[in-house]
Amino acid sequence: MSAAQAMTGWIAIAGLGPGDEALVTPEVSAALAGASDVIGYIPYVARIAPREGLVLHPSDNGVELERAAHALELASRGRRVVVVSSGDPGVFAMASAVFEALEAGPAAWRDLDIRVLPGITAMLAASARAGAPLGHDFCAINLSDNLKPWSLIEKRMRLAAEADFAMAFYNPRSKARPEGFARVLEVLREACAPDRLILFARAVTTPEEQLTIVPLNEASAEMADMRTVVIVGSSTTRLVERAAGPILYTPRSAVAAAS
Repeated sequence: MSAAQAMTGWIAIAGLGPGDEALVTPEVSAALAGASDVIGYIPYVARIAPREGLVLHPSDNGVELERAAHALELASRGRRVVVVSSGDPGVFAMASAVFEALEAGPAAWRDLDIRVLPGITAMLAASARAGAPLGHDFCAINLSDNLKPWSLIEKRMRLAAEADFAMAFYNPRSKARPEGFARVLEVLREACAPDRLILFARAVTTPEEQLTIVPLNEASAEMADMRTVVIVGSSTTRLVERAAGPILYTPRSAVAAAS
């Protein structure tokens, strides 16, 4: 890498939001407008409009480290690279992968201009659509066991339920592991009251959006797929019925809610 290349090459790790183009931030739009290369998972790169001078590099799921190393190599050669993720790149997405590749790669990569551009992640978009179920303490758990054992997922979920957090679940149920979310519901039923409220938010902010709110005892595994974010309320989460549609929210004060 020459000094000139180091000065001109950069990487922006960008979040494209949950789906609606209106939710892509101006900062991300500006980075894409100045990019020479866009790298990411196939459906995310497909959201980027082709233009002269822009090279698109779509790749399949499961090759995040290779994708990250490719981006770093391109930037070291003076390219202006945007690595795209859906939602926010720092939430179960590409920012960590880029930094993992950076740490393991050539020392010269550490001198690159690397920026993380936040986006609206799916749990925030889903929460906003439903009301404010994440209005008090909450946690986010990725239910995929591709990069961690199921025993760890179950331990974290059980402890979060016992601590009475609201919980946002990513990647709840795929064709490869359809039984996993059924076990999630079993664990929740062991740790939570049957009237605990659950939001299933599918394809939020897109034309296929579907929001379903049910108590835990009416939830079934088939309500979720990989396009669904599941938000489990805390014991204080409430449902306000109204003609325009229900509002799901968690009070700001646990003491006030419990009194």
